[in-house]
Amino acid sequence: MNVVFLAPSYPPEMQQYTRGLAEVGANVFGVGDASRRALPATLKPYLHDYLQVPRIMDEDDVMKRVSAWLRGKRIDRVLSNWEPLVILAARLRERFGLPGMSVDQVTGFRDKQLMKDRVKAAGLRVPYAFKVKSEREIREAAEKIGYPLILKPISGAGSADTYKVTSKPELESAIAAMRHVEVASCEEFIEGEEFTYDTISIGGKPVYENVAAYLPKPLIARTNEWISPVIITVRDLEQPKLRPGLTLGRKVLKALEMGDGFTHMEWYLTPKGEAVFGEIGCRPGGAHLVDQMNYTGDVDLFREWARVACWRSFEAPTRRKYNAGVIFKRAIGQGRITRITGLRDYLRRYGPYVVEEQLLKPGTMRRNWKQTLLSDGHLMVRHPNWDDAYRISFAAATDVTLYAGG
Repeated sequence: MNVVFLAPSYPPEMQQYTRGLAEVGANVFGVGDASRRALPATLKPYLHDYLQVPRIMDEDDVMKRVSAWLRGKRIDRVLSNWEPLVILAARLRERFGLPGMSVDQVTGFRDKQLMKDRVKAAGLRVPYAFKVKSEREIREAAEKIGYPLILKPISGAGSADTYKVTSKPELESAIAAMRHVEVASCEEFIEGEEFTYDTISIGGKPVYENVAAYLPKPLIARTNEWISPVIITVRDLEQPKLRPGLTLGRKVLKALEMGDGFTHMEWYLTPKGEAVFGEIGCRPGGAHLVDQMNYTGDVDLFREWARVACWRSFEAPTRRKYNAGVIFKRAIGQGRITRITGLRDYLRRYGPYVVEEQLLKPGTMRRNWKQTLLSDGHLMVRHPNWDDAYRISFAAATDVTLYAGG
């Protein structure tokens, strides 16, 4: 099994998928814009070969270089788990006549308006939305939708460049802030709790399912620096509250003609108990979500994804043992981290339930919290009881503080 894997070293979690591919018997031909010398030493043993390209986002150039590089070689799969490269992977599959999702299918997971159109055509509830390319079109869409509304990139990931707009003045501010975005989605604001629906699928049918709760909703967390965002995977997927979301998610996969691999969907549960589609990508969730899922069931989904992608087989147990929470911390102040308070006491109280502590150490420059959910590091915890997992997670959010300055 010879597999081309795009961007094997970045984002950093791609190194785990590269490992997974090698461990299920694939020869991994990596393609990225990092130099071979700059690749992590821990990654190199899992690469059969590697091609450095000048610009990994330049699809046409990468197509030409990869085609020349692979001339005379047998390739069985072309894969990517990074949102900006999923269409490039599909283009390469079509170029080489390889199995996997087509450009049209993948575009349905990448273009937010197209995905909503296809999901709506299947009779599923989606936010009222318009694809807009100019300031005039944004204003016209806002008049049709009414306030509040959401304005965000048509092909973005996460909550980057996403704005909740409640009035005309706020609309003008959002338009000014998004002038660098070429195509946007202007859509109805849905009030309710927000969850993920994550799957590994074979032929569009889930062999693994996950639900995680955003606490608070991503848009709130991404617009308030003082908040420590919390995400908790839900151990009990059989509870009636989640049933509408699971049903919706399975139908969305069918409507969008999902193939093999990961999906990451976001959905809303309204106060009336209605599940409303948000958006979906045919790739795994980022920000350590797959690590959370691994801790939820004591499994290795990096490897199981690879087994599905290569051999269309899933071998891990699907029994869920824990609710696993990740807590992202944001330092108070700017510059370098100077101190961390509350951590020692927190670990003394909850140490048995803490599975990761990856906070930035004193002396490290803090990150730009507006550009990465990872912020200034995280704690990850797990507990079989939801109330306890919730309590332990929010104790980390409120009792541990990072300070920066100088």
